[in-house]
Amino acid sequence: MAKVLFVNACVREEKSRTLKLARAFLAEYAALHPEDEITERNLMQERLEPLYPDTLELQESLLAAKQTNHPMFEVSHQFTSADRIVIAAPFWEQSFPALLRIYLERISGVNLTFYYDEDGVEHGLCKAKKLLFITTRGGDFSAPEVQWLELGASQLKVICHMFGIPEFRCIAADGLDIITNDAEQIMAQALERCVEEAKTF
Repeated sequence: MAKVLFVNACVREEKSRTLKLARAFLAEYAALHPEDEITERNLMQERLEPLYPDTLELQESLLAAKQTNHPMFEVSHQFTSADRIVIAAPFWEQSFPALLRIYLERISGVNLTFYYDEDGVEHGLCKAKKLLFITTRGGDFSAPEVQWLELGASQLKVICHMFGIPEFRCIAADGLDIITNDAEQIMAQALERCVEEAKTF
């Protein structure tokens, strides 16, 4: 049995186009892998707070003392122990919603998601071999000359490298708000990709 962690950062919740894609992927995956355990972390309901001076000081002091069993690290332990990770978040302000950035900030830490060896080389501590990022974008950032303007997938790919997750995948429905595009067709194609991805994820 594999543990699948679904990080839901779709602020519009059930109205979200991104969440529609994620639900399609998860439904197909669950049908193909009924023995696996899928856990959803809903960031809208959870309302994690960013690190303020007092919580940052607490985090750093606990990590320095290697006291990683403190309740504030539960979110990190869940992430690092997952066998597969799915993150769904829409494209906002060239990246993704702030609540996902806060989540990433709260899970990250030395001896939590990564460590340094005696030579100062960084190594990831995450168990997951794959991370899938599902997103929707109003504009079209699929062309090579404009991909640099999209920072969400790029950041998560770097996070995977940092945390020791070897495979990063992304399903993006681009150009949904361009008036000359057929948004329904774009979503239909992305839904097909989600179903196909579930077969090999």
